[in-house]
Amino acid sequence: MWCIFFTEYWKHQETDLAIRWGVQNVSRIEHKRREFRAQKEITDPVTGEKVAFFSATDRFYRQLLQLPFAIAVALVLGSLIATCFGIEIFITEVYNGPLKWILVFLPTGILTTVLPILVNIMHTFATQLNEFENYETQSSYDFALTQKIFVINFITSYLPVFLTAFVYVPFASVIVPYLDVFSLTVRPFAEHEGQLKTPEAGRFEINPDRLRKQVIYFTVTAQIVGAVTELIVPYVKRKAFAKVKEIQSEIALKKGGAAPDPSEYDAPEEAAFLQRVRNEVELDVYDVTVDLREMVLQFGYLSLFSVVWPLTGVSFLVNNWFELRADAMKICSEMRRPTPFRAESIGPWLGSLMFLTWMGSITEAAMCYMFSNDGIGPDGSPKGIAAWALLLSIFLSEHVFLSVRWAIRLVISKLDSPGRQKERKERYNIRQKYFEESLIALDKIPPTGDTREEKISRKSLEDDQRDLSLKTATVEDKFWLRQRGWKETARVGATMIERVAPDDDEKKTQ
Repeated sequence: MWCIFFTEYWKHQETDLAIRWGVQNVSRIEHKRREFRAQKEITDPVTGEKVAFFSATDRFYRQLLQLPFAIAVALVLGSLIATCFGIEIFITEVYNGPLKWILVFLPTGILTTVLPILVNIMHTFATQLNEFENYETQSSYDFALTQKIFVINFITSYLPVFLTAFVYVPFASVIVPYLDVFSLTVRPFAEHEGQLKTPEAGRFEINPDRLRKQVIYFTVTAQIVGAVTELIVPYVKRKAFAKVKEIQSEIALKKGGAAPDPSEYDAPEEAAFLQRVRNEVELDVYDVTVDLREMVLQFGYLSLFSVVWPLTGVSFLVNNWFELRADAMKICSEMRRPTPFRAESIGPWLGSLMFLTWMGSITEAAMCYMFSNDGIGPDGSPKGIAAWALLLSIFLSEHVFLSVRWAIRLVISKLDSPGRQKERKERYNIRQKYFEESLIALDKIPPTGDTREEKISRKSLEDDQRDLSLKTATVEDKFWLRQRGWKETARVGATMIERVAPDDDEKKTQ
């Protein structure tokens, strides 16, 4: 419910802030991509101008390649993560030989060295596929690329926990006997075969705290490591590179082959400014999508697995208090000055948040059912899990999610805000202005047939009747000819309304 309220209220706040900051509907201002390659040039049937054209059908055929791309990403990255997962299970749960306390870090070492390389390769493929899809505007290009990157991040971030919750916990006693293939990783360190022997099917006892410890690692330890890597490592790297550059300059100066420092030719009044510019040029470029991706992944841990460790929200609250200030420090001192651009939303990342919220309604229900026996959960055997009950839990939870989201969306849509009040006020002022301008224009238009407004009198009525006797006239013509202009008509209408309207005493009686 909290995730549903957060995403729905986020959309409400986006609209409010877009109005208050004057960036509403800026996404409609499309920026054409220079890399766009048109098939031909056609004439726009509405505007009549010549525009570049690329067939939507051809683009759709190219977009179909996203399906094999997602499958390839799942197979490559999933195989690596599953392999390291199996090695970790074998070492921690089966192996009982020397150097076990060191070998348990082997899967982590494999992931930290191989996984970033594969992720970079997948990012390159995603970018090339996005280029091949040939999007005309920058917003559509960014939207498609964000979706591809989200698939990669989803697998690398959440698959280990999914394997523990839905493979290790219910099927460990069935799978572990087949993990003897991973004995090759520790065989050189074993003293005898007994230390590598896997238990028989049905006799393996799972570690009941494994899932909780894994969730705590991703929600606490990984967040701390990420913050240190994000803030301290760039600072140390920048200082180290500056020191190395200084040492190289000193060595070259001693050998007599160093070029003069460009700062020697700076004017005294510009020296400080130019030095600051040179220092900023050496900094990294800030990319807001990196921080957005980090926050979306954090939201995923909360929506998908917080039932495993209820303090997940508290840990993220504390982490984000420091993260907010660390990001401000990073932007101000460790990154180049960002180029500002207008935006009314976080774009496709909002769709990712809503997808994770829906996914959480499924995973949370499944884990609540699996661990419903006083939180103990399965003992590594699927015999205690009824498929029909598991599917029914997921089905009911998803429908409760849809109902609650509809109710919260309805309630939030009724909320008022300063931005919406400002929008209504501006619309009212515009309508009032148009109304007043229309009245002024009407005052300047003379009555039809005569340049001056005539009053109703005996002579005017006799003239009208004399004119009507000379031609055929309807009842409507006779009624409207009794008035002279719209002002006279309004006064007559107001008098008629007052005559039929009840007075105050009659209103009280009624």
